[in-house]
Amino acid sequence: MERAYIGLGSNLAEPEQQLRDAIAALAGIVNTELMAVSSFYASDPLGPSDQPRYVNAVAALDTGLAPLQLLDALQAIELAQGRQRKAERWGPRTLDLDILLFGNRSLSEPRLTVPHYHMHARPFVLYPLAELVPTGFRLPDGRTLDELIAACPFTGLERLATDL
Repeated sequence: MERAYIGLGSNLAEPEQQLRDAIAALAGIVNTELMAVSSFYASDPLGPSDQPRYVNAVAALDTGLAPLQLLDALQAIELAQGRQRKAERWGPRTLDLDILLFGNRSLSEPRLTVPHYHMHARPFVLYPLAELVPTGFRLPDGRTLDELIAACPFTGLERLATDL
């Protein structure tokens, strides 16, 4: 089993409920155990600003699946919750599930890059992730999460008082 961290985001069709439903679905992935979920955060959208704010969180999973198998499971959850893959990058969506980290692996494949290629610049990923990892947590490239957070202010984020 390897620890994987999954970024969750939604800004359509009751985003907080979308995340709750996704968390329940994550708990049902075969050969995988849901270990923890961060707080929910509201964040400003990337890309087009004429869309609703996002609700984001991070989940920790222990999985026996290979990275691409886990990606397939995540994409099946997205589709089940109404995700439509459109050409518009960073557009609104019912659900986005991203593998942020997978053990201590660095992967660069056509369908999957781990660590997630822009996580270092996304406060809506870094701050929820910090709730789930131990102090001094290091990414596969040796940088600490604390270093990334120091370079990525809490701008545009709001921690929500949401019960799972």
